[in-house]
Amino acid sequence: MFEKIEVLLPNKSMHIETIAVGSELLNAGRVDTNSVWIAGRLADLGLDLNLKTCVGDDASTLKACIASALTRSELIIATGGLGPTFDDLTKEAFAETLGAPMIEDSQARSDIDSFFQARGRKATENNYKQALIPQGAIAIRNPLGTAPGVYWEKPPNHPDCTIVMLPGVPKEMMVMWESDVHPRLSKLSKSSIKTARLVVCGVGESVLDERTGPIRQRHPRLGWTILAPRSHVEFLVRGESSQWLDAAISDMKAELGDDLAFVGDGTPESALLSALVARGDTVALAESATGGVLSSRLAAVPGASRAYIGGAIAYTPKAKIELAGLDKGFIELHGTVSEATSIEMAIRIRERLGATWGLAITGNAGPTADKNALGKGGNGQVGRCFIAVAGPDGAECNVFDIHGDRGDVQFRAANWAIDMLRRRIIAANPS
Repeated sequence: MFEKIEVLLPNKSMHIETIAVGSELLNAGRVDTNSVWIAGRLADLGLDLNLKTCVGDDASTLKACIASALTRSELIIATGGLGPTFDDLTKEAFAETLGAPMIEDSQARSDIDSFFQARGRKATENNYKQALIPQGAIAIRNPLGTAPGVYWEKPPNHPDCTIVMLPGVPKEMMVMWESDVHPRLSKLSKSSIKTARLVVCGVGESVLDERTGPIRQRHPRLGWTILAPRSHVEFLVRGESSQWLDAAISDMKAELGDDLAFVGDGTPESALLSALVARGDTVALAESATGGVLSSRLAAVPGASRAYIGGAIAYTPKAKIELAGLDKGFIELHGTVSEATSIEMAIRIRERLGATWGLAITGNAGPTADKNALGKGGNGQVGRCFIAVAGPDGAECNVFDIHGDRGDVQFRAANWAIDMLRRRIIAANPS
């Protein structure tokens, strides 16, 4: 999934690991995303995560995992298992492994009472279990929940070790990290590591690897990582000097051109909406095969309504006629899945909602061919999607053959739609 070129960065001698606690993380129902997020935050500090472990809610197994971690790591970060129920065992396991008693933190108890009072409820007795922390540790206040975290420097018989315990709920963990843990850990970093993120759309990871190889060689003092999540490919570039990063970013921009969607935080959809807002443009959608996946991704961006007007999930011929404004005879001639139909949907939804841009998708997400899509000009081939953009200077359509299951086809079709409109905006408004 990724290639990493290692360079000499500070604190390589410090061994760091995470322990994700929760039996739910050991089955297909839940995935440990906390460790991945923490690794990114550690990288911002110039610290590298060396090992991550998932362990279930079993006291003996958890204590064995902690004992093993204490033999090799100077920083141990645990997430999960800090709640009020019988299977929340993290603090107790650390305390017992290290031979420290548990004591109540008065501020934590007060915060628990305040949390329930604000909601017109009374805390049950088991909630106060969360106010207990190992002796010698510091409680980390939780502004979003009832479980405080723990920051424990120099626990018994481990003077070179620091232990951090945070809730498993990602939102709570992230807020507590940023407000409390990050400032405390910053003193462990001997120098400030700066990170740049470059997001590329519409080009595969292996192609980008080859295209950017000479640039990476040209900037050997930087640490490079290439990642390929579902919606894009991104480069993470780390270094001690802003000048080094700026020079590398300049070279990447020159090489990638319009393939480089943006530099910095965000997603392809948030970047698209920002570009629309900057130009005073709006977009309306007409989705068939994706069934609202594209709309959902745009609407999930805070402030989306400044550019995203709305749209129609025109899944059936009837919906295409009544919601998107297509003529029945047009559909009979061109089919429900075709270049002509997608273009017509993009044009009509743009007109109906008065948007600057109309964006439409037809296709077959599978798993079987759709005979009803054929008509005289339709195409029901599994994975084939027609994506059209209509704007002030006309309409165009591209065809994409997308592999994967139904969810993959729908998500990737939305990716192509976002990127197609992004490129069309650039072409219409060259800088």
